[in-house]
Amino acid sequence: MRVLSGIQPSGRLHLGNYFGAIRQYLELQEKGNECFYFVANLHALTSTRDKEELEKATLHVATGYLALGIDPERSVFFLQSDVPQVTELTWILNCLCPVSMMEKGTSYKDKVAKGLPANMGLFDYPVLQAADILIYNSEVVPVGADQKQHLEMTRDLAIKFNMAYGETFTIPEPYIIPEMAVVPGIDGQKMSKSYNNTIEIFQSDSSTKKRCSQIVTDSTPLDAPKDPEKCTVFALLKLLAEPAEVEEIAQKYRSGGYGYGQAKARLAELINEKFAPAREKYIQLEKDKDFVRDVLREGGRKARQVAEETITRVRNACGILTNR
Repeated sequence: MRVLSGIQPSGRLHLGNYFGAIRQYLELQEKGNECFYFVANLHALTSTRDKEELEKATLHVATGYLALGIDPERSVFFLQSDVPQVTELTWILNCLCPVSMMEKGTSYKDKVAKGLPANMGLFDYPVLQAADILIYNSEVVPVGADQKQHLEMTRDLAIKFNMAYGETFTIPEPYIIPEMAVVPGIDGQKMSKSYNNTIEIFQSDSSTKKRCSQIVTDSTPLDAPKDPEKCTVFALLKLLAEPAEVEEIAQKYRSGGYGYGQAKARLAELINEKFAPAREKYIQLEKDKDFVRDVLREGGRKARQVAEETITRVRNACGILTNR
């Protein structure tokens, strides 16, 4: 099946990105699916105004995905901005999209409530996302609970187009990620760059240890029993440790005599062990930016081929004449 997903280049990759999405993308790739993965740098313009920051973040995300295992021989990996057909389709879909549909967007309301400027790009974000999905004839889209509404909007727009102009688009299905991890940050909230509570993937071992030491815990004394299920450190340990070790640590929590400092130290060890190969590969790729750009360039070429076939069908269906 054809799978489509993208990630905004809004900062450094962290554990929430990996366990919430990238890990599942790698599994879908390993299962032999036809995967289209892209860096959503056009979407990033809704909140980023710094040219150098956006360029740097875009290359970081692309390099990080490759270091973590996205294989350009098995997946189409590219930049959103390298496929101009997407923005053309966005306009066409906008002409079918009811304003009321966008006004119901919970993601827009949440972001504005958190202080992002209420610009048209942010308001219209779901339509650009719909164009991303539909232009590659995507059959399934990996989503978490917070993204389901956008996929429902995509399906609605595809159905509206098909009803108006004839069967043109594949109607995508949600791929509800099993065991979709909600990864807590060092303050206990959902790990997010906007909360400045992340643990980065591509940082030094010592920086990882320092960041883990900053995880907020309660003041329960070392010797006293602790509830592992109410501890952010333990929640992160469950993502990284083997089941037997998770159970062993849980018993230590409940028995007392096991401090949060010990749990934090073990968490840092597990993070450093897990991502050591990816960190080494990331360093190598950083020294060969031309290779990363070549991968993105070739991925963009493949993506444009599919997108041009789709947009040609759309133009013909709508009656858009071109003299190309």
